[in-house]
Amino acid sequence: MLLYATFVQVPLLHVRDVFRDRRFVLASLIGNFVLIPLAIWLMLQWLPGDPVLRLGVLLVLLAPCTDWFITFTQLGCGNTARAIAVTPLNLLAQLLLLPFYLWLMLPVVDFNVALQIEDMLPTALVLIGVPLLAAAFTEYWIETKLGRSVWREQLGWWSVSLLAAALIARLLTRMLRLPMNSGRTLALNFGTRNSFVVLPFALALPAGWEMTAVIIVFQSLVELFGMVFYLWWLPDRVFKETSVAVIERDCS
Repeated sequence: MLLYATFVQVPLLHVRDVFRDRRFVLASLIGNFVLIPLAIWLMLQWLPGDPVLRLGVLLVLLAPCTDWFITFTQLGCGNTARAIAVTPLNLLAQLLLLPFYLWLMLPVVDFNVALQIEDMLPTALVLIGVPLLAAAFTEYWIETKLGRSVWREQLGWWSVSLLAAALIARLLTRMLRLPMNSGRTLALNFGTRNSFVVLPFALALPAGWEMTAVIIVFQSLVELFGMVFYLWWLPDRVFKETSVAVIERDCS
């Protein structure tokens, strides 16, 4: 039910709308699925060799957030419309790429023992696929009649609501000459990870791997405090506009 409520907040039926701002989409894809995985792989070399710990870190950091990052984008003077538009693409990309990243970054023995794909695949399909399809049908039902949008707002309250990647967002913003509010949106997207999607995978692991799920839950608590810091740091320090009027417009 938690995953279903989360997926309903994602505009799954409007994936094509993402591609209207090609530079922002390019920055989001490069940051989330090239630069951040590379940074995580480098960080992995300094972690203890415990496969349980490494799997937990990889699961929670490789998947970009698709839920409360939108709320933090609005609070942090980012571009909420772009955040909403890019969310379906981030969701689909992480579901496709996460198994590949795990295969690439974990030793073959640990990967096979931990995941046991032939046993876990049915569980993963049920835990992820069923809520995803139900959310898509719910969104279709909501959009077929005026006044039903209140259901999406109500479901949003069901969700139980750091990776320091703001400098990557700043670099991409300069390289692609994006507006400052787009840069804030990228920073908040890169700094929030998707524990709701990867937690079912961790819960489906065999006995002895319970610590992986604990790592994912603990990361959400760390992330919450980190986002409070981001709300002050990003608009006033990293992505500061020269005009107060511009900042007020971006936050409106």
